[in-house]
Amino acid sequence: MKLRKYSAIVFDLGNVLIPFDYTPAINKLNHIENELGNRFSDFYKSNYHFHRDFERGKISESEFVSRMLQIIDHKIDAETFKKYYADIFRLDEAVIALLPVLKKNYKLFLLSNTDPIHQKYGWQKYQFLKYFDELILSHEVHSVKPEEKIYREVEKASGFSSEEHFYIDDIQEYVDAAIRFGWDAVQFVDYQKLVDNLIERNIIK
Repeated sequence: MKLRKYSAIVFDLGNVLIPFDYTPAINKLNHIENELGNRFSDFYKSNYHFHRDFERGKISESEFVSRMLQIIDHKIDAETFKKYYADIFRLDEAVIALLPVLKKNYKLFLLSNTDPIHQKYGWQKYQFLKYFDELILSHEVHSVKPEEKIYREVEKASGFSSEEHFYIDDIQEYVDAAIRFGWDAVQFVDYQKLVDNLIERNIIK
């Protein structure tokens, strides 16, 4: 592989740094009433455009929560729903441990399709965020991956040319988009594969 100059390392958030699973939220709702969590899950999966609009900042937090509470027959209040909905994350400590190593030589950016509830109630508390120079979040920039605008927002923040960005995402479609826009990018599979990708590019030794 021909080595290129990298200045910015860009990480996706969900299922790269913080794996997530909606099962605990579904189980909590099912515990309140049989099939309640399954009803939420079925609606969420079959109406993903609704959540995508929330991630895009196209609909408000109150509008999103109101619709979700309708689906679950208002069996819990809004605050409880937000906590259940956001209590889905865990840390990938091995991947997170790469951040301070990379930070020594590169600018770090977070690029995430995310919504304000997941941010405020879910992952905002994590200490590893301090390693990032800037967070580029879909609901704040009103664009979602794989749209070009959100990738260009990273470039605006970094000040570097497209080819100086290296991107890590678990979704191949978003990786392919980054490459189309001039970045280098890889699909995240697991920690060891990521380390191999970084060594191959001479990003780490």
